[in-house]
Amino acid sequence: MAIDAHDEDEQAMGLHEVIVDTLMVPFMTSVLGVDVTVESVDNGKGNGILAIWARGGIRQAIGVVGLPLPEPPPAGAEWIDTYRYWLG
Repeated sequence: MAIDAHDEDEQAMGLHEVIVDTLMVPFMTSVLGVDVTVESVDNGKGNGILAIWARGGIRQAIGVVGLPLPEPPPAGAEWIDTYRYWLG
């Protein structure tokens, strides 16, 4: 998959789009020891990318940088790794 991006903001937008397009949601994972369902991906502040998770009636966002991925990871999770690498 090719991303045509000329600056950091365009690169972040491109990575966000490819994560949205390829990450297979929903999937289960554990956040702070609590089982949650990751339902979607959204934009955060600056160049941040957020995973939106739910448990019961509660919905929260966590940066995908800190999102623990299950084993095996869902399809498309390699783009989260790419985003983490891009951030440095």
